[in-house]
Amino acid sequence: MAACRQSFRHGYEGNLSFLSKTQLIDHYTQSLGAIHIGGHRMIIETQAALKLINKYFKNK
Repeated sequence: MAACRQSFRHGYEGNLSFLSKTQLIDHYTQSLGAIHIGGHRMIIETQAALKLINKYFKNK
């Protein structure tokens, strides 16, 4: 995920937050390793961000 990579580049250790549609919360939790923190808010922490970066940008 480009957002995770940008987060590392700007010194935020890959952490980011985003708003999800209700029906996608479970999908993002399972597929991205995101954490649901209430309402529509979700976060991706450092370890999950590293996994996503390695998965999608390993050849770049």
